[in-house]
Formats: sequence, C-alpha cells, structure tokens
Amino acid sequence: MDITYCPKCGKLFSKSFRDVCNNCYAQLEKDYERCVEHLRQNKGLDIQQLSEDMDVSIKQITKWIREGRISLVNAPNMSYPCESCGILIRESHLCESCKKRLQRDVRNATSSGQQHYNPDGTKHEGAYRIGDRLNERK
Repeated sequence: MDITYCPKCGKLFSKSFRDVCNNCYAQLEKDYERCVEHLRQNKGLDIQQLSEDMDVSIKQITKWIREGRISLVNAPNMSYPCESCGILIRESHLCESCKKRLQRDVRNATSSGQQHYNPDGTKHEGAYRIGDRLNERK
C-alpha cells in the first residue's frame, strides 16, 4: 500500500489509482462540472477566461482537455499551451515549430556520427534508434 501526501491539500492518503486524496478528487470533479457547464453556456471563451471565471488553474483545464474530458469541437476559441514554448495550440502536445525543432535536433544527433552503444560489437546491425522511428513516420 503506497501512502503519500496529497499535492493539493497536504493530507496523507493511500495512493491507489488517483494522484490526489478523495476530498480533493471530489472537489476537482465539482470544478470540472462547473467548467463544462460554463463552457456550454459561453462557447466563445478562451482558456484564460474560463480559468478566471471558474477559479480553476489553466494547468488543470489543460489536463482535462488532454484527457478528452473537455472537447474543443464546440469551443472555437479554446486552446491550450504547448508543453515546450507555451504558445496556444488546439491539438497534440507540441506546436508545429517545436515539433520541427525536435525532429531537426534528433536528425542532427543521429547523423553527426556519434558512437552508439552496441553490446555485441557489430556496426549498428539490428539497432533501432529514435532517428529510425522518426524516419518511418515520413
């Protein structure tokens, strides 16, 4: 049994499948219901306005969006921050410029001739690197 402190209220609780205690979870569910209802009534809100109106953090609203609990389909102005640079996006975890930068960095790292660990001593036979995975997506 894993016992830890609740990150929201600081109380000790048995962490089984939730990251917060039961009281905080119940409060988060109430906040979620309030946010969804407020968004239904005010479809033109953006994430900042929803956060201010409902007194719920942007981070929590973003978590609900990524979990699929808040849909962006009927909320034309709703978007959330890119995990890397913070620019507002409507899908994925990274904006297009951060994705391209990450792909370029990986491509440069794999093509720069760096030595890769290969325990059997053969020259990269059967090795699967991140660059290979990115190349498959193209």
